[in-house]
Order: sequence, then structure tokens, then C-alpha cells
Amino acid sequence: MKSIFKPEGRITRRKYLTLFMFFYFVNLLCLMKAWEAYQLEAWPSFFSFSTILIASIVLLMIQAIRRLHDIGLDWKYSLYLLIPPPVNFVGFLWLAWKEGEEGPNKYGLDPRKTDLV
Repeated sequence: MKSIFKPEGRITRRKYLTLFMFFYFVNLLCLMKAWEAYQLEAWPSFFSFSTILIASIVLLMIQAIRRLHDIGLDWKYSLYLLIPPPVNFVGFLWLAWKEGEEGPNKYGLDPRKTDLV
């Protein structure tokens, strides 16, 4: 099984959608908690939640890059996903909806044939 920390390779729609829902939920939760900590001037909590927020955004982008690879697109298209919500949310959902290329492509083997999940 490939690591979720590496942007190489391809990922199925199902696996992407599962990881997307988890990381987007973590993003929203950390954003709310960081805002609450900011208002209360609880700086250690603010920096902790902000760090987790940034890490989850990076992991979400890595999964988007792997999904783009499955579609046959380059990683540079993932930069459009850095546009603030709701535009990026539509982009992430498009990645979950768009079918990947059949068979191997220049980014790796077909994940539907090689992934267990």
C-alpha cells in the first residue's frame, strides 16, 4: 500500500473521497477551534490548531495530486485548489467525480487493479 504522505502514483475515486472527507472535516474543525482560541487569546491552542490545519491542508493537496495523476493531469492543476472556499470545494468534488484513465498512464498503474481498498 502506498503512503498517503507521497504525491507519487495514482489513487481511486473511492479512496480519494474517503480521505477528502476526513481531511476536510479536520480542516473545518481546526479552523473553528483556532478561531475560538484566537478570540480567547489562548495562544498555545491557537498555534496547535493552526499547525494541524496546515498539515491537513498539505495532506489534502497530496491526495488531490495523486487523483490528478489518475485523471492524467499534472500536479500544477492542484494549485487551483488553493483558491479559498467554496471554489476549492467544487474542485475537490470534481476530482471525486471525474473518472480516471483506464490502464496504466505515465504516473503509474491503474489503481483499480492494484489497490486493495
